Amino acid sequence: MKLRISEEAQVDIERIDAWWAEHRHKNPWLFQDELAEALKLIECSPGLGRSYDGARKYRWVLLRKSHYLVFYEHLLEDNAVAIVAVWDPRRGEAPPLK
Repeated sequence: MKLRISEEAQVDIERIDAWWAEHRHKNPWLFQDELAEALKLIECSPGLGRSYDGARKYRWVLLRKSHYLVFYEHLLEDNAVAIVAVWDPRRGEAPPLK
């Protein structure tokens, strides 16, 4: 299984990582560590996440300690998983998924 990260998701990851490193001095690596573990799980078991109600082709998993959601699409024909967004649900809105 191949793992792909969209440009939009990469921007999300970099923004969140920069904020986390600057504001979470007790554990500045928590987000990165949790994300890395989630990406491994998604890559090995793409059916693991919950179906996203707003767009059925997407699924999501929760990073339990940092509270972010990782949205992805399982691309069966390409034998790949595409990470499409990393989102803070406390924003009160859905991520802009296409």
